[in-house]
Amino acid sequence: MLILKLLLIPVFLLLISLAGKRWGPSVAGWLSGLPVVVGPILFFLAIEQGPEFAAQSAVAALSAMFAMIAFCITYAQVAQRANWPWALAASLAVWSVLALLLSLVPPSLPFSLAAAAIALLASPYLFPLVQPVLNGPAPKSDRLIWRMLAGAALTLAVTMLASTVGERWSGLLAVFPVLGSVMAVFSQQTRGPAFTAALLRATATGMYSFSAFCLVSALTLPSLGLNGFIVGVAVSVAMLGVTRKLLARPVTSAPAR
Repeated sequence: MLILKLLLIPVFLLLISLAGKRWGPSVAGWLSGLPVVVGPILFFLAIEQGPEFAAQSAVAALSAMFAMIAFCITYAQVAQRANWPWALAASLAVWSVLALLLSLVPPSLPFSLAAAAIALLASPYLFPLVQPVLNGPAPKSDRLIWRMLAGAALTLAVTMLASTVGERWSGLLAVFPVLGSVMAVFSQQTRGPAFTAALLRATATGMYSFSAFCLVSALTLPSLGLNGFIVGVAVSVAMLGVTRKLLARPVTSAPAR
C-alpha cells in the first residue's frame, strides 16, 4: 500500500503534465477530476476501518468539494495579481477555514450533495476570464521530477493523517488539494497565471467526476462492500465523459490592463 501511495500520484502528475503540454490546460485540469487521491484513500480506509467507515468518509469528502473548488477559485484569482507563494497561502487558508466549518456540520448526505452541487454550478462564474498562452515553454524535466516528488510527499502526509483522525476528517483530508497545489504552483511558475487559471477552471469542471465517485461510494459501500468502488469508478469515468462537453464552452478573454 505504501508503494501504491508513493507511485500513484507522481505517475498521474506526470501524465497530466504531458496532457497539458500536448492538449493545453483545459484537458490537463479536466483529467485531474478523476478520484486518484480520494479513491485510494477511501479504499485503504475500507480495508483498515470497514466499509461503513469509508462510506461516512465519502459523505464528508463529497461536502469537501465546496472547499476544494473554493481553493481553485482563490488560487486562480490571486495568481493574476501575485506570485505563487501568496496565491498558495491564500488558497490553502480558504480551504482550511471551509474544511473546519464543514467538520462542524453533522454528517448528512443531502447536505454534502447540496454543498457540492452549489460549488460545481457556481464555479464557472467565479474564475477569472483569461486567455492562456498555449505555446509557452514546456516544463523542464527537472521541474517534472520535483512536481512528482512534491505530489508523493503530500499524498503520503494526507493519507497518514486521514487514517488517524476519524471518519469525518478522513473524508475532508481525502479532498485536500494535493494535485491542485502541485499543479497550480508549477503551472504558474512555468506557464504563467492565465494558463494556471484555465487549468484550475477545468479542474473544477472535472470535479463532477470526483463528486460522482464520492456519492456512489457513500451509497454502495455499506451494501456492496469493496465492490462499491467498482461501481464508483465506473460512474466517475462515465461522468468524466459527460463533462468533456463543458470544456468546449467558450471563455471570454478579459480585457488587457
